[in-house]
Amino acid sequence: VTYFMKELTYQTQQKRVSSPWLKKFSRQLVNYSFVLPAALFLIVFIAYPVFFNITMSFQDLKAANLLKGGSWVGFDNYQKVLENPIFFKAIRNTLFFTFGSIFFQLTFGLALALFYNLEFPGSRWMRGLYLIAWTIPVIVVGAIFRWLLDGQAGAANWLFVTLGVIKERVSWLSDINLALPAITSINVWLGIPFNMALLLAGLQGIPKELYEAASIDGASRAAKLRFVTLPLLRPALVAVLLLGLIYTFKVFDVVWATTQGGPFNATHLVSTLAFEQIFRKFLFGQGAAMLNLLFAVLFIVSLFYLWNLRHEENN
Repeated sequence: VTYFMKELTYQTQQKRVSSPWLKKFSRQLVNYSFVLPAALFLIVFIAYPVFFNITMSFQDLKAANLLKGGSWVGFDNYQKVLENPIFFKAIRNTLFFTFGSIFFQLTFGLALALFYNLEFPGSRWMRGLYLIAWTIPVIVVGAIFRWLLDGQAGAANWLFVTLGVIKERVSWLSDINLALPAITSINVWLGIPFNMALLLAGLQGIPKELYEAASIDGASRAAKLRFVTLPLLRPALVAVLLLGLIYTFKVFDVVWATTQGGPFNATHLVSTLAFEQIFRKFLFGQGAAMLNLLFAVLFIVSLFYLWNLRHEENN
């Protein structure tokens, strides 16, 4: 398409067409031809699936009538979702999982970024080792932690019992009270390298002259952190916070690779519950309704993130 548009522009210039409107139109066609592949990708792989999911949420679509199409039921699927007590439990789990993960990821990520921002032998290759955890597939990470946190032969139980932290073995992933904090800890471990890398890039962008001026004025390390580092690191902190919120709120693979929502729905998130409704119970309409509610929250957060980016660029 781009080649065709370029040829049209060339032919227009060769024939020396006197119409300025035709010349402008041919140039615009070439410009739009570069955007066309990306626009087609967005329409086919993003816009259409979202539209189809929204349409499906208003239909009584099950395995029996999947090919024929379900009848239009309006907001009945949303009403059934809101009347489902497991859905509200999944919302509570999602909020606990999201904000717990973000708090500890941001805290440990900032601490490591401040540490590796210092100049000492081996700092570069040591911080690079943290990114190895980020490159491991999540399914592999889930399998590793299922073995580490196993109630009988897990290495975590052996270590904690040996150190005297606990007196007897604990079923980390099969205990109703411990399963959700356990998978939250796994997600924290996964997200720390990402937070550290972004915050470290923000720290390295702060001019060293500001720290030298603060030292001349007699500022302590705590004062430098409070009045120099954190204010100038604010754009990176906000970006990491919003990106972490968007990513963590829709996490599926970590939970499904470890507990699959169990035991007794103790670790079900909105994403895993919707997956179970669609692919195990074949309640496509209710699963689509859950995903649409999740999409609405993430869409609002994404708009706020885009607004923040534009606000930072204008300032």
